[in-house]
Amino acid sequence: MAGNSSRRGAVKKTTKGNPTAGSGGRRRKGLEGKGPTPKAEDRPYHKKHKMARAAERRASGKPQRKSGGRKPADSGPEWVAGRNAVSELLQAGVPIAAIHIADDARRDERITEIFRLASERHVALLEVPRSELDKFTGAAVHQGVAAKLEAYEYAHPDDLLGVARERGEAPLVVMLDSVTDPRNLGAVIRSAAGFGAHGVVVGERRSASMTASAWKASAGAAARVPVARATNLTRQLKSYQAAGLMAIGLAADGDVALPDLTLGDGPLVMVIGSEGKGLSRLVAETCDQLVRIPTASTLESLNAGVAAGIALYAIAQSRA
Repeated sequence: MAGNSSRRGAVKKTTKGNPTAGSGGRRRKGLEGKGPTPKAEDRPYHKKHKMARAAERRASGKPQRKSGGRKPADSGPEWVAGRNAVSELLQAGVPIAAIHIADDARRDERITEIFRLASERHVALLEVPRSELDKFTGAAVHQGVAAKLEAYEYAHPDDLLGVARERGEAPLVVMLDSVTDPRNLGAVIRSAAGFGAHGVVVGERRSASMTASAWKASAGAAARVPVARATNLTRQLKSYQAAGLMAIGLAADGDVALPDLTLGDGPLVMVIGSEGKGLSRLVAETCDQLVRIPTASTLESLNAGVAAGIALYAIAQSRA
């Protein structure tokens, strides 16, 4: 019989209290207003709020930052473990937030040296339980010492053009396409500093980042040359072209030999690909000119750091 709650599968509904009561009496508190809606400029996630913040940054002269979507996974601080490794970081001038030392660590000459260097560079020294140090370093062999590096502040690619304007020079930007070795990144930064480039651009994905290895390979140049991150290298390359820069890509099969390059004295962005695969297809197609570095036939390719140094020297000569 329809409506018989005793039949198999039926659900008997019961209502407590007054079944005819509306929500007004029992949910009045939940229906109360939460006050006036904040202005768009006061809502952190509203477009107008972000635009207002960007305007404030421009007015203050601070470089603009664009997240480009998801925050990179490696944007947090890096930990370096071991007495020799920490000592080398201090000697190389790598920015360190703090040095953590296990409370039961045996004091030796290396520890004494770390104390001295940290004092000279005004780096904080923190004594922590060994269990905490194990946690911070992922149970690495830390020998009772670990350094927490400061998270690197990447520039926006457009900031590099601002550096050139401040110097009154034609922009010269180095872009790395899928170069994943941080030591190569450091070597490129060192060459960029030596030959007057205004900055280096890397991708957010499948690219080396500013780790301790990159800092050490730069031999201190990373403190003087800004490194920017681009969400999409091809799109950023087109943006530079729209701003008046010519784009050249280093390629083994380039149409123009480096000594014959005629674009070096003007606004320029130079793209260097990975040692194994070279330039990606879209980046190569976007470049205005592909340039090769003449080498002996027995040499297959140059790594990014060496190629950057050779090409930047040639460009510097054309600008002299």
